[in-house]
Amino acid sequence: MQHRPLGQTGLELPILGFGASSLGQEFRDVDLGEALASVQTALDCGMNYIDTSPYYGRGASEVLLGFALRNIPRDSYILSTKLGRYAPQHFDFSAKRVRESIDVSLERMKVDHIDIMLCHDIEFVDMQQIVDETLPALRKEQERGTIRFIGVSGYPMKMFKFILDQTDLDVVLSYNHYTLQNDMFAGLIPYLKAKGVGAMNAAPFSARLLTNAPLPKWHKATPQVREICARAAKHCEQAGIDIARLALQYSVANPDMTTCITGSANPARVREWAGWIEQPLDKQLLGEVLEILKPIHNWHYTEGRPENNDPIAAH
Repeated sequence: MQHRPLGQTGLELPILGFGASSLGQEFRDVDLGEALASVQTALDCGMNYIDTSPYYGRGASEVLLGFALRNIPRDSYILSTKLGRYAPQHFDFSAKRVRESIDVSLERMKVDHIDIMLCHDIEFVDMQQIVDETLPALRKEQERGTIRFIGVSGYPMKMFKFILDQTDLDVVLSYNHYTLQNDMFAGLIPYLKAKGVGAMNAAPFSARLLTNAPLPKWHKATPQVREICARAAKHCEQAGIDIARLALQYSVANPDMTTCITGSANPARVREWAGWIEQPLDKQLLGEVLEILKPIHNWHYTEGRPENNDPIAAH
């Protein structure tokens, strides 16, 4: 597995990282044995960067990782988790909760430190609190040695600049914004490089939108977006390639994105992904698919508070 440097952290992350949200049953009911096996399979395939959150399964993902990783040497993998979001409408980014959340995550996962701690979905709150209260509390945790590096994660592009115009971060994590359909995150890279901030990308399949699997009930894609993506998937199928493979290869190929995070509680699926990124990208098919998706290029939705979001262009 190829690795890339993460900003100025000194960390080298695999280009494909394992997202453990699936262990919290965020997409479907999962088999416990398969869920645990998927973590070991990811490590066997070289995906030794693991990302989770107390929000995933409301703690279940972190607890299961504690089981899955208990016989794995701590220095053989890089671990990130998050804080601030604990249930769909439960957010707490207070300084008091910062320490409590970190201590609980350490206990759940049975580790003595977390490599990367991210403020989770900050677009749902007054983001000034993140600058004034949450991040200073996280810097104190760095001094305590419980976490190594800090950053923010969420959906709207606007929020990264809001934070970084006022303070420093080590990393940012963006999702659904560097895919076949939406490449807005790429536009932020020069700014992040100038700040020395590491860029991590997640969700190359845009929550199944760029796959042949049924969308989860909560997916916000409009009928037009669904129809055009289905047309792109059909075009790939006629070419003998799963659109998910093309989507993953595209997201991993950009050297400015240190890692691309995706996850599954199905070990066979994880192994398949690791195999896909070793295969050559069909550039002709890629061009054809990007042309099909052109009418919905950079379509996105509103997440969190309206004032924390980017303007939405009409399609």
